[in-house]
Amino acid sequence: MTSPAPVPDGQFWSFTVYDNQTRSMLETDQKLAGIDSNQRGIKKNEDGSVTVWFSPEAPSGQEEYWVQTIPGKGWNSLLRLYAPLEPWFDKSWKPGDFERVD
Repeated sequence: MTSPAPVPDGQFWSFTVYDNQTRSMLETDQKLAGIDSNQRGIKKNEDGSVTVWFSPEAPSGQEEYWVQTIPGKGWNSLLRLYAPLEPWFDKSWKPGDFERVD
């Protein structure tokens, strides 16, 4: 999932993954249920966009941008923008779509 630049947050953004059955954060070996722009190691792509990977195993070289999921277990993700800026409200910015990568 790639969010185009610039992400319109006045403070920071976060993605959190939730379990479809329990509606609570997805429990994984990663011990995190998401990722946010305050985490160390988060960097932007050359064009300023940010790519976050959601999968059971971290893609090689993308460990800092990865959120673990569980095979066969349903999940959903929530994007939060803390102190969202005008492009969020006037809908001139929208997050990217999830894309399957094999």
